[in-house]
Amino acid sequence: MSGRRPDPAILIHGAWQGAWVWDRLIPPLASRAKIESFAIDLPGNGTDNTSPADVSLELYVDHIGTLLKQLPERVSLVAHSGGGVIASAVSERYPERIGRIAYVAGIMLPDGLSYADIVAELKRDHPSATGIAPHLIWSPDRLTSHVPMQAALHYFFHDCPSAEAAAAAKRLTPQPDRGRAVKVHLTPERFGRVPRLYVEAEADRSIILACQRRMQALVLGAEVVTLPTGHAPHLAAPVLLADALLPFLTGRV
Repeated sequence: MSGRRPDPAILIHGAWQGAWVWDRLIPPLASRAKIESFAIDLPGNGTDNTSPADVSLELYVDHIGTLLKQLPERVSLVAHSGGGVIASAVSERYPERIGRIAYVAGIMLPDGLSYADIVAELKRDHPSATGIAPHLIWSPDRLTSHVPMQAALHYFFHDCPSAEAAAAAKRLTPQPDRGRAVKVHLTPERFGRVPRLYVEAEADRSIILACQRRMQALVLGAEVVTLPTGHAPHLAAPVLLADALLPFLTGRV
């Protein structure tokens, strides 16, 4: 680690989640590397009054852009699951402000492709690539979906301590589909210049390893670290995840 203080980190949660999902990761980042973390709640995830009809990838990027204006110089982005798409879009808009992106079992898409496209390509040979999708319960207007308790325990939190898994599953909120079923426009000159780390979760049942590795093959250039965890290593094994993240977050890039 260099003598300078590491860049602050914006932590971006995935679908149906909130800033709370990072609570167990923030302390080791702070105690071991003095990383100041900003765990955000995305608009429309249940912590504000944003209508599901108004949610979009652009709204998410605007929301993070507002935080960027309050922070000095560069930041790191740490993004879980669907938060990966948002991190990519933020780096495309603000490449001079983003020092690095770490995808934690994240959706790291190439320009113009959706995660549904990845799943459609793989599901014949990997039926489990559909992940949580067949188990979602939709609102009558199809604007939001929510995850049943047992499905959340099986697909998201199966390797977490049972009490913490149950608590996390209960905290999931309806997810606006306009913030989940998205494609992102990315360019080599902007997104492509930002260093990336991909933290694989080998036992992931939501974004299975085959999907994670297909995205790595489509978006070349990321460093890769493999963890033996399920979909939420920041809940199941926060110290192990910190071990994977800290060399990247504290390095000079």
